[in-house]
Amino acid sequence: MIPIPKKGTPERARLIAEHKACIDSMKGVAGCTILRCATPGDTTEVSGGIHEDFLLNRVLLRMRAMNPADGKGKLVVICTKIEKEWRIGRLAGVRGVPPTFVGDKIYDNEQDPQHDIFVMRLDEMEEFDGYPEHFREGWKRRDDNWTRT
Repeated sequence: MIPIPKKGTPERARLIAEHKACIDSMKGVAGCTILRCATPGDTTEVSGGIHEDFLLNRVLLRMRAMNPADGKGKLVVICTKIEKEWRIGRLAGVRGVPPTFVGDKIYDNEQDPQHDIFVMRLDEMEEFDGYPEHFREGWKRRDDNWTRT
């Protein structure tokens, strides 16, 4: 069982601040890794983040494993103008159906929307996670819209 920090608690604020610090130190690095660079954008020396913050590591692992809440699709970063603009979108959960944009905010880098997605997903999580009822078997389930041939 993993306790998810409630809104307004110092633990939640610390978790969000650590995630933001990691995201900010990774600007200029391709991809999204939740680690702190000794020099921003230089990954030769990394520390903090998921290596040193056990709760942040556990919460991120659960986020990556869980299905989105309320039947909504997963949140993703969508590049709207190559290397210039990014937005947050939500997948439909059905193959072939395009994602829909979440809000009107436009980002000038690909890391900032990752942090906003983290906060949105944290808001969607229940107070406790990791019980048997949260488990869902495999990624090729019968109800995930795979075509039958």
